[in-house]
Amino acid sequence: MSRIGKKEILIPDGVEVKINGTKVEVKGPKGSLKMKTLPEILIEKKDNTIHFSPKSDDLKSKAYWGLTRTLVNNMIEGVLKGFEKKLEINGVGFKARVEGNKLILDVGFSHPVEIEAPEGIEFAVEKNVITVSGIDKELVGQVSAQIKRVRPPEPYKGKGIKYVGEIVRIKVGKKTAA
Repeated sequence: MSRIGKKEILIPDGVEVKINGTKVEVKGPKGSLKMKTLPEILIEKKDNTIHFSPKSDDLKSKAYWGLTRTLVNNMIEGVLKGFEKKLEINGVGFKARVEGNKLILDVGFSHPVEIEAPEGIEFAVEKNVITVSGIDKELVGQVSAQIKRVRPPEPYKGKGIKYVGEIVRIKVGKKTAA
């Protein structure tokens, strides 16, 4: 039994949820999100709460029960508050800037790397911290991972792009002969 799937979701004020079979649409002050769920999960809206239950007793429906509840909860939280991830650039001469809807990274290559923001994602740069924000949690995480993949932190000096708060284990360099 899924402990997460058993929990009901309270719909906050200012958020509108429409359930049409396997389609869930959430509208709020920051925007709207749509998702198609699996037919194995039964979603019911009663008054101001949403209930989830598996339609059958097989493994697949039990496996996706808690996941579906979490995804719908993230949609509600996203349209209400939004999500953001912060990345930090470490390295001499490494910098980032925003031009329109593009993030331009100068991270030691012979050319600047341009990353275009998908619809619903915004970039902001303050000193050496890049902020990726939006209402879709999955898309914010995917774009952040794409930015980090441009120049992951290397293990000897820690230069590169990492998440704020991430700890990079630094290796010891070569020892000189005594």
